[in-house]
Amino acid sequence: MAASSLTLFTTLSIMAVLVKAHPPGLMLTIVNNCPFPIWPAIQPNAGHPVLESGGFFLPSLSHRSFPAPATPWSGRIWARTHCHSTSPSHLSCATGDCNSLLACSGHGGAPPATLAQFSLHHGGHNDFASYGVSLVDGYNLPMTVTPHEGKGLCPVVGCRADLLPACPPPLRLLFPAAHGAVVGCKSGCEAFKSDELCCRNHYNSPQTCKPSDYSKFFKHHCPATFTYAHDTPSLMHECSSPRELKVIFCH
Repeated sequence: MAASSLTLFTTLSIMAVLVKAHPPGLMLTIVNNCPFPIWPAIQPNAGHPVLESGGFFLPSLSHRSFPAPATPWSGRIWARTHCHSTSPSHLSCATGDCNSLLACSGHGGAPPATLAQFSLHHGGHNDFASYGVSLVDGYNLPMTVTPHEGKGLCPVVGCRADLLPACPPPLRLLFPAAHGAVVGCKSGCEAFKSDELCCRNHYNSPQTCKPSDYSKFFKHHCPATFTYAHDTPSLMHECSSPRELKVIFCH
């Protein structure tokens, strides 16, 4: 073998070993399977970086992947719907709106919105990724979280059901610009603002915060979700070192 060929072979062999020893880090993928565009939004918890500027446009039947931080990170992802641009950087949305910004830049979303919640790279050498789907702030779209290549208990969690047609009348969010269509299903807390339904003050404990008829509606259709402040969903997990966490809207 010629010296140049041997050098190339050696270089490629070393690169292959390095790739094997240091595989790519955790990726986050957001998939829009809905028959309409959405505007995904990402909000980190305090002290963690904003990912992908906090929000972007995602056409129907498309996806966007990006690397998760290599260090511990926690936050939430949701989708904004029925949006229209008011300027290059401003966006007004019927659900999930974040201060009327295209790039949410750390701002939270207006309820009702289906939320995916994450805590990444915790648990020391086990490198756990915890994830869940919450309807505590209401619902606007079907959503699931699917892990790939993780070890241990790594279930698919979330809500595949379209709850808008069955949403109880007191919880319905109507959108006049869409001919009065139901575009969101509020939580009992958002609809009635009571301490009991919001699990506030005297009701802010596992002993006093109980499911309501409204949270039971969400739980009946989507058992693998959080539906009130002290809820425990039906699927628990300890997923170690997944290579990808895929947030899928609509199925």
